[in-house]
Order: sequence, then C-alpha cells, then structure tokens
Amino acid sequence: MSVMLVSEKILMGATSLFAKLFRWRPQRRYKYHSMGEDMEVGYPMVLVQIPMYNEKQVYKLSIGAACGLSWPMDRIIIQVLDDSTDPEIKNLVELECKAWKSKGFNIKYEIRDNRHGYKAGALKEGMKHSYVGHCDFVAIFDADFQPEADFLMETVPFLIHNPDICLVQTRWKFGMLNILVTSFHRKNKITRYMRKYTT
Repeated sequence: MSVMLVSEKILMGATSLFAKLFRWRPQRRYKYHSMGEDMEVGYPMVLVQIPMYNEKQVYKLSIGAACGLSWPMDRIIIQVLDDSTDPEIKNLVELECKAWKSKGFNIKYEIRDNRHGYKAGALKEGMKHSYVGHCDFVAIFDADFQPEADFLMETVPFLIHNPDICLVQTRWKFGMLNILVTSFHRKNKITRYMRKYTT
C-alpha cells in the first residue's frame, strides 16, 4: 500500500473517532413543505429577472422558460432587462415580451440608456421600479439559462419556512453542453475517417 493510502486511512479513522467522541452531528436539515401542502400560506409574489445583452440565440428560450414556470400568473412578474446594443435584437426581444404579455403574462420589458455595471448594473437598476416593492422574492436567471417548470415550487418553500435563509441556489444543467460535446465527437469521427482513408 502506498503512503498516501495509509495516511488517508489514518486521517479518516481519526476524523470518525473525533466525531464519535465529541458527538458531532451533521448540520441541521432545513424545513421544507411543498407549496401544495401549504395552501393556507398562499403563494408569495415573485419577481423573475432576466438580464440580456445581445442574446439573439437564446432570448426566446429564456423568456419562454420563465413564462413556463409553474406559479400562479397573478403572483409572478417577469422582468426582461435588455441592455442590447443591436437595434434589431432589441426589437426582437421587445416583440417577444409583447407576445407573452398578450397571452396574459405579467412581463415587463425594461431598457436603460447606459450599461454601467453591465448585467449586475441592469439587475440593480431593475430593482428600482415601483412594482418591485410588491414582490416577496426575486429569482435571477441569466439569458442562456432555462429553469425547469417546477423551479419556484421547489425553491420558494425553503425561503418561506426558514426565515434565516436568504438565498437558494440549485444545480445547473447546461443546454449547450450536449451540443458542444456532440459537435466535438462528430468532428473527431470525421477527422479519424479522413486519416484512415486518405493515408
């Protein structure tokens, strides 16, 4: 056995013994009740912020995903913070917001005349609007992030039932990762094919 394995076993044994002797317990679990179980609590007002900057490839997906969240429509405000410098993209994002608004969604399209602070500055500026004062919680999604429909149903209860928690972060899944990996494998196969048949 190598020295590293022996030292690891000794360290793990000492840690286990220490935990047993001093009755160390894992960190406490937080209370969680799904929103369905707590209907008397009611649904809090949630602001969903999506900062964008020339996001032509993903603006429809991200706005659609935010509008597809499982949450009562009268208890959610979707705020699209568009810092795009390309007038064509700005127009497309605004039209997409209007399309969702016509379907009954409470969606706000916000622009500003400068880019101070970039996306963080846009988020800060977005918090200054009067309707934000009515919101209990804020969810922030980058433009290329598409949350699962149950995102708010799964995360907001932690904030409701644990007043000492001020932030909930979840695991991310990247949609572009599969495309990049698939593209890499495809190029790799083509390269191997070309080497095999050209030599």
